[in-house]
Amino acid sequence: MQLNTTYDILIIGAGPIGLACGLEAQQAGMSYLIVDKGCLVNSLYNYPLNMTFFSTADRLEIGGIPFACIHPKPNRSEAMEYYRRVADTRKLNIRLFEEVWGMEPEDDVYRVTTSKGRYLARNVVVAVGFYGKPNLLHVPGEDLAKVRHYYFDPHYYYRQKVLVVGANNSAADAALETWRRGADVTMVVRQPELGSIKYWTKPDLENRIKAGEIKCYFSSSLTGIREQEVDIQTPDGNITLENDFVLAMTGYQPDFSFLEQLGIALTPDANRHPQYDPDTMETNLPNVYLAGVICGGMNTHVWFIENSREHAVKIVQHIVKEAKAQEV
Repeated sequence: MQLNTTYDILIIGAGPIGLACGLEAQQAGMSYLIVDKGCLVNSLYNYPLNMTFFSTADRLEIGGIPFACIHPKPNRSEAMEYYRRVADTRKLNIRLFEEVWGMEPEDDVYRVTTSKGRYLARNVVVAVGFYGKPNLLHVPGEDLAKVRHYYFDPHYYYRQKVLVVGANNSAADAALETWRRGADVTMVVRQPELGSIKYWTKPDLENRIKAGEIKCYFSSSLTGIREQEVDIQTPDGNITLENDFVLAMTGYQPDFSFLEQLGIALTPDANRHPQYDPDTMETNLPNVYLAGVICGGMNTHVWFIENSREHAVKIVQHIVKEAKAQEV
């Protein structure tokens, strides 16, 4: 529908929290639309093929809809199946592969322009994730095709010399999985030790490093990348290694330019924390709200599915309260 319908709520982002906002709007009897530039739960789709969540299934539930799975901690495939089922059983109003280009106030509503249409909405919820922009290494050669900021399937790296950059969960999973599929794996860690890693993964990786099956350079950094080799600065000096692929598991950051384009204020410091009221989730723009991981700015380890589900409840409760106040 284009301009012939004014939605009570337009939700940007069809991740778990965006879907949760849709469920809350639906339950409150409000008209709503969810749009996403990618597929359903696009961030989860970009997770590694064999990824297992740290959280149990019940903590990933939204809208009070049970998440039944075989194992206590669901994997990527089970999570995507769950959110597809939620979208289908509740018949959520979702439009996928439709990118939001802009938003302008028009009288008492917002006109939202996308790659496929234009919509009017009384309220807008921004529930976008952060997988679209990787944290770059800023080293020569990073633009080579052999450098990957997204890791998916370990089979691809069979019998290849793989350098994994990073110290946390993503790096640990990539190193262990590619090694088990026959890759020659080396890790580069800036810190003197491994970082925050799932408790069932960390001992495994530590044992592989101790046994010399995975080589790890601590307190080191990657300084150069070429087609067939890489340079590493170690405490003992510079070294050059033969290399086929670099997996830069250095994390991701939100698309701050998108928030700024919409007019949402950000702090001027390095954290780029977006401005919002934690009680209502409303931003500096009236009737524009934030939900999910985007609320943490550069600190992407604050908000997760399990602790930001409440954002959807807060937002819709505030919208309902404001609507009732205007009726009086």
